[in-house]
Amino acid sequence: MKHLPAVETRSAPPLETREDPPADPLAQATAAVGELRAAVTDHQTRQTTELRGLTDRLAALETRMNRPGTVETTAEPAAETRAFAAFVRGGVERVPADEVRALTVSTDTAGGYLAPEQFVAELQRNLVLFSPIRAAARVATASSGEILLPKRTGTLTAAWTGETAASTGTEPTYGQQKIVVHELRCHVDVSNRLLEDAAFDIESELAYDLAEEFGRAEGAAFINGLGDASNQPKGLLTETVDGVTTAGASITGDELIDLYHALPGAYAARAVWAMNRTTIGAIRKLKTTAGDYLWREPISEGNPPTILGRPVIEFPDLPDADAEEIPVVFGDFGSGFRIFDRVNLSVLRDPYSQQANGLVRFHARRRVGGGMTKAEAFRFLTMAA
Repeated sequence: MKHLPAVETRSAPPLETREDPPADPLAQATAAVGELRAAVTDHQTRQTTELRGLTDRLAALETRMNRPGTVETTAEPAAETRAFAAFVRGGVERVPADEVRALTVSTDTAGGYLAPEQFVAELQRNLVLFSPIRAAARVATASSGEILLPKRTGTLTAAWTGETAASTGTEPTYGQQKIVVHELRCHVDVSNRLLEDAAFDIESELAYDLAEEFGRAEGAAFINGLGDASNQPKGLLTETVDGVTTAGASITGDELIDLYHALPGAYAARAVWAMNRTTIGAIRKLKTTAGDYLWREPISEGNPPTILGRPVIEFPDLPDADAEEIPVVFGDFGSGFRIFDRVNLSVLRDPYSQQANGLVRFHARRRVGGGMTKAEAFRFLTMAA
C-alpha cells in the first residue's frame, strides 16, 4: 500500500485588526462647505468669462452694423407692402395673383388703391416735416365727410340768495361746430427706367415726394386757409383770437411775457410757441435786464428749444414780423386745433398718358379736414400798424 506524500500546509496569518478613530462631524461639514464654495467660485468664473465674450461679440457686431454702407437685414415685408410695391413698379397686371387680394381698393369714384399702413406711416412721418402743426395738434381719423363737434355756447350762472328767497334758474346752451373734410390732389411722374431698376427704392422716394407736396399744401391751409367756400380748411390766423399788440415795429421780451400770461394757466401748461424761422432768429437775440437770453437751447438732443419754459415749434407758414401781421402764436394746439384724416392716401397708376415721354404718372389723393375748435386755447401776438 502506497502512502501519499505528506502535504505541507500553512495556516493563514491572522488578519490585522485596526479600529479607525471616530470621524469629526464638524471637520466633515467644514470640508464639504469648502468644496461647495470652490465649485461655486469656479462656476461663477466660467460664467463671467462666457458673458464677457458674448458682450464683446455683440459690441463688435454693433460696430460693424454702424459702419457706413452696411446693409441691415430686416424681416420680409408684409403681403400688403409687397403687393403695393409690385403695383407701383408694374401695375396691377404685374402683381402676382396671390398678392392681388392684399391690395386695398379705394371705395371712392376716383378708383386707385389705398397705400398700406407701412407706407402711410412713412408718409405721416414725412408730413410732420412739412406740416409741423401735426406735431402739436390733435389728429384723428374721420369716418365721414363732415365731423360735428358739440360745443357749449352758454354756461350755468350761480347767484347768492337768501334762505327763503327763490333761486334763479339758468340752463346751459349747446351748439355744434362742423369741420368739413376737403380733398388734396397731386401727381408725380416716374420714368420707366427707374421703375424697372430694382435697386432704386421707389416706395420711399414716392412716399417722400408725396409727403412733401401734401405737407406743404395742408400746412399752408391750416395757417392761412380760406375755409369751405374755397374747398380748404379754415386757417388758424383767419379766426378771431385775443392777444397782445406790440408797441413798435419789433418784438420785445416784455411783450412775450405778456403773451405768455395772457393765456389761461390750464392751457399755458401745455402750450407751445409757434413762429417762422425769421422770427425765431429775431427772438433768439432777446435778453432780460440781467443779460440772460429768453431763448433756451435744448438740454438734451431730441428736445425742442424753449421760451419761458415752453417748447418752440417752427411753423414756416406763419408770416414775418411786419406791420399788422401775426408772427407769433402761443397756445395749446392739442386742445384747440383738430385735424381729421378721412383718406390717408389713395394712389392711381396711369401708365398711358405720359408713356410717349417714357413716364408713368401716379395720381395721389388725400382727404383731410381741420380747424380751430377752441379760440380760448390761443393767444396771438400782433405787430403794430
